[in-house]
Amino acid sequence: MKSRRDFLKTAATGAVLLGSQSKLGLAAMLDPRKSKVVVARDAALHSAEGQLDEKRVADLLDRAIAAYTGRDKPVEAWKHIVPVGKVIGLKVNGMGGKPIATHLALTLAICERLRQAGVKPGEIVVWECRRGDLERAGYTISTDRNRIRVIGTDMEGFGHEEQPYTFGSVRVNLAKILTRECDFVINLPVLKDHDRAGVTFSLKNFYGAIQRPDQLHANACDPAIADLNCIPALRDKFRFTIGDAMASIYEGGPVFRPEHLWYPNALIVGQDPVAIDYTGWKMVERKRAEMGLPTLESTGRPTTFLNTAADAKHNLGTNDPQRIHLMEI
Repeated sequence: MKSRRDFLKTAATGAVLLGSQSKLGLAAMLDPRKSKVVVARDAALHSAEGQLDEKRVADLLDRAIAAYTGRDKPVEAWKHIVPVGKVIGLKVNGMGGKPIATHLALTLAICERLRQAGVKPGEIVVWECRRGDLERAGYTISTDRNRIRVIGTDMEGFGHEEQPYTFGSVRVNLAKILTRECDFVINLPVLKDHDRAGVTFSLKNFYGAIQRPDQLHANACDPAIADLNCIPALRDKFRFTIGDAMASIYEGGPVFRPEHLWYPNALIVGQDPVAIDYTGWKMVERKRAEMGLPTLESTGRPTTFLNTAADAKHNLGTNDPQRIHLMEI
């Protein structure tokens, strides 16, 4: 039997490898030396006409969270993920409208499980940079602090901090929703091709948490994506990713391109945003190859930000497939 000292040594190794993202407990990983990523799929998620089955979305979420936490009961699984008595922020992505935004059905299913796990409605904040993007994605704005709030940074009373935050190459004004409203942030990005970074998913979704994201797109967004995510005010609150890969764009993104719409019918779940982005990138590359398109690198859009995010300076996670425990269910 392994001694307590040996157990703690192993656990500490796993925590170091995941850096500051390791907040949920090592029970979430089969091998504490690896970053665990769950890809949960349901081929019947969309009808032949492209309509999303909301019940199947909720079931897919439960399967993904159960696989990640090792807990079969959904409410117990969520209790393992989120703290009670804290404000939980859900950072969605509304760019592109309903077809390729964070699907409302997913967000509602998460909110219901949070409520069942003991999080009060007034402790849940669904947010994005622009009110209009939320509304185009099908969300209803709500500012009532006794209910689940759905708010945009551009709304009156919110906005951005006047004092900039810096790390490495970035100097940005963060959304007050992030800095003042949320204690614990669950990231709900959408997997898409991106015209500069190659792929946008977990790490880049926080471009929606700053005032001038257009200033951070040079050099394929490298090192800007990694530097942004290392700002303590963001990094210390960003705890978990539930990536929406139910509908995606494999070319011409990040805006909606109906001719390049694709239905992976998947959720990608985990703590390590670099490992999640690596997993999403490989999915996009496989789809591009299937459609006869060149690699992202050969089009001048290399995903070098993944290497930077994983380096010793940033330590945001790993893009080494040997250090990723991928579960596909």
